[in-house]
Amino acid sequence: MRDAKIKALLPVVNKPARYTGGELNSVVKDSGSVDIRYAFCFPDTYEIGMSHLGMKILYSLVNARKDAWCERVFAPASDMEDAMRTNGVELFALESGESIKSFDLIGFTLQYELSFSNVLNMLDLAGLPVRSQDRPSLTPLVIAGGPCACNPEPLAPFIDIFLPGEGEEVTNELIDLLKLHKSRGSSKLEFLKDAVKLPGVYVPAFYDVEYNNDGTIKSITAGNGAPEKVSKRIISDLDTVFYPESFVVPFVDIVHDRVVHEIFRGCIRGCRFCQAGFLYRPIREKSPETVSRQSRALCGITGYDEVSLCSLSSSDYTKITQLLEMLLDWSQPENINIALPSLRIDNFSDELMEKLQCVRRSGLTFAPESGTQRLRDAINKNVTEDEVIRTSRKAFSGGWTAVKLYFMLGLPTETQEDVDGIAVLAQRVVDEYYANPDKPKGKSVSVSVSASSFVPKPFTPFQWEPQDTVDMLKEKQDRLRGKVTTRKISLSFHKREMSLMEGVFARGDRRVADVLEFAWRSGCKFDGWDDCFDFQKWSRAFEQCGLTPEFYANRRRDFDEILPWEHMDYGIRKDFLIAENKKAHSAVTTPNCREKCAGCGSNKLNGGKCDALSQNMV
Repeated sequence: MRDAKIKALLPVVNKPARYTGGELNSVVKDSGSVDIRYAFCFPDTYEIGMSHLGMKILYSLVNARKDAWCERVFAPASDMEDAMRTNGVELFALESGESIKSFDLIGFTLQYELSFSNVLNMLDLAGLPVRSQDRPSLTPLVIAGGPCACNPEPLAPFIDIFLPGEGEEVTNELIDLLKLHKSRGSSKLEFLKDAVKLPGVYVPAFYDVEYNNDGTIKSITAGNGAPEKVSKRIISDLDTVFYPESFVVPFVDIVHDRVVHEIFRGCIRGCRFCQAGFLYRPIREKSPETVSRQSRALCGITGYDEVSLCSLSSSDYTKITQLLEMLLDWSQPENINIALPSLRIDNFSDELMEKLQCVRRSGLTFAPESGTQRLRDAINKNVTEDEVIRTSRKAFSGGWTAVKLYFMLGLPTETQEDVDGIAVLAQRVVDEYYANPDKPKGKSVSVSVSASSFVPKPFTPFQWEPQDTVDMLKEKQDRLRGKVTTRKISLSFHKREMSLMEGVFARGDRRVADVLEFAWRSGCKFDGWDDCFDFQKWSRAFEQCGLTPEFYANRRRDFDEILPWEHMDYGIRKDFLIAENKKAHSAVTTPNCREKCAGCGSNKLNGGKCDALSQNMV
């Protein structure tokens, strides 16, 4: 920490270690010896951003270059922001303590729609205009990636370049290109015209959007040599792709304070509500040998005593038993715990439970998503109630006493019976515990039910569906509360108005950018936090801009409507999504990818390869 002004602020804020830098394994370079300085910005607090695996990967990837230096930047909490603005301190990077305004690249990862206001706030804190048209110089260049980049339009006026898809390769390509144009003294326009030639680069300023009288989109037209459709970038081989040799070890507790290791990308299941399950297709697995070797090395260099295996559905990893055996061979003697989140109810095998009993026991989490079989079939969950009960029985016999069940309210075709079924299923799990002769002696059961609000997302079969209104969700939440009659079951819900705004930004067009800027200038930020979210300010912003949230969140789209993300290509065929939507309304399921290929089309971006294809009969 070099800046005396920053040091002076630390004694007056909570958790000053968020802002000091200097952690174990952080990278400090001589700024005069590098060509490109990159500020990697996470638009939320240090504790959340430092838990994000994508930041760890790209931080190490850029810093592996001799000609570039990547530094971390997080959204300061309100007390720190107030102190910074009062004392004229601009948003700074942790490694150098220098304002990011002078950096070459400012990159945001977009993990959650309600962090968008923080993106604007961080640019403003850095002393930069929030709109890209008001930043005419080549640098700093503001870029953004992450899952929310699949519909970049609500942020389009603020970002110079979006990078849809996976960033390990395109990040280096973009740095190489920027380095070249800096040496030439190029203008920003000259650089952007070259950048759009790179696969997986979207320059929103090169696309014109026209609207119909009813507010729907009439056309999206590319110019300046930009492609009509921008395809996401994809990593083919997870065994050879860059992976960090070290993680920065924080001074303060963070959300996931452990080694996190990705075991595969994509998902075989095809749940129709799940955006991640479609965005990260096709299936690509990392070998057990690579996972074990890299995990052990990371534990050694960080001192962490826990490894969490990261994926959308860990028990769908084809060699999960072999992997656990390899991990336990070295982790048990070294007292290192192996955590296995994202388990599936329908493949929680005896063999898998035996392996899990060798690691530190905590609560198990499963996601039935709905309380009735009809609705589970409609959303293609492919889990039966008997499987939920059988898995619970197996877990209770194995010594577990806490189970968390994830459900959603407001799913397409949902009825009152489906809402009631959540309470019925949770009660059956409680009853199964007390009926089980092998349950732990002298302990009671705890069943936590989380009922989130369904939000339709791009590139899913439900992208055309209306989202439940705030009043509809309130009615369903109240009904569910009334159906739970035991203290063994605890209920939690998402804030309804926050789900509405998430839906607006998930499917919004460029006009929503004006609402976003107005709300931010009215004081909106950290909108994903219950104590910061102010729906009245958002409502005023919509009124001021002549728009309504209902148009974006609560309206059914026709299949032939041009959607705001129509010019983005994530590999999933539109006719496949339409067919899946129609099957949902008939409560017809689709087999998972290993049982039968459904022909989603995602492998076209990976040279026709998908790890699931070699294991089915198609």
